[in-house]
Amino acid sequence: MRIPLPALAAAALLLAGCASPALKIDTSHESVVQASRVQFLILHYTDEDFEKSLDILARQGRVSSHYLVREDPVEIYQLVDESRLARHAGESYWAGVSRLNASSIGIEIVNPGYADTPEGRVYAPYPQAQIDAVIRLSKEIVARHGIAPEYVLGHADIAPGRKQDPGPRFPWRQFAEAGLILWPDAAQVEERLAFHRSHPLPDVAWFQQRLAAVGYRVPQGGALDPATRDVISTFQMKYRPSDIAGEPDAETAALLEVVSTPGGMRRL
Repeated sequence: MRIPLPALAAAALLLAGCASPALKIDTSHESVVQASRVQFLILHYTDEDFEKSLDILARQGRVSSHYLVREDPVEIYQLVDESRLARHAGESYWAGVSRLNASSIGIEIVNPGYADTPEGRVYAPYPQAQIDAVIRLSKEIVARHGIAPEYVLGHADIAPGRKQDPGPRFPWRQFAEAGLILWPDAAQVEERLAFHRSHPLPDVAWFQQRLAAVGYRVPQGGALDPATRDVISTFQMKYRPSDIAGEPDAETAALLEVVSTPGGMRRL
């Protein structure tokens, strides 16, 4: 049966009359108590070449990142809007906050990571032009969201042992020189190094307590277990990359004491 056009028009008008009016929201009052939901900036290496990295992060549907920084030519790709969650951090923790995907922006840096050789594990360097681009992008992200220097981190920091990126070849000191993170005060480190070289090394529990004070998730049982070694190694990657064996030693103790003591970190 065909319904006459006048009847269809009348039905449409009736339905329109029944529809709810648009919800009116007054936006003229803005609270002074607010901030960006983004608290952390997390830096990664891809452990793959550019084409494979792009496929993994943009097409495969398992993981993602807000940005991907290519090495040759140096190019920046935005894969996820900063207002949306990207799945780059995985199981993660820093300074009492876990599952950092919900509160972070991730930058993936195209870099092959490391190769295990007969001489040991060898990490790939980062081209300076690529680092320059990452620093510029990081500055813009930090400024947009008001991210604190202590919340600009590597993937290894928030998942020690499970992750190594961005690795010991990543130039964290350049990030400090660019004002993105703080750096241990050299004079204090030298003073504490002299002390620790002339005194018995603190016990493992001391290292664990200090690492936890910095922000790492680390066991607190006083045993030098694999998890504790992983965290020590991760700390060394950032501040003493020449030796990342995860062994407690005088230099690591000096750096850790300064990093974990109020007033020990400085802007370069």
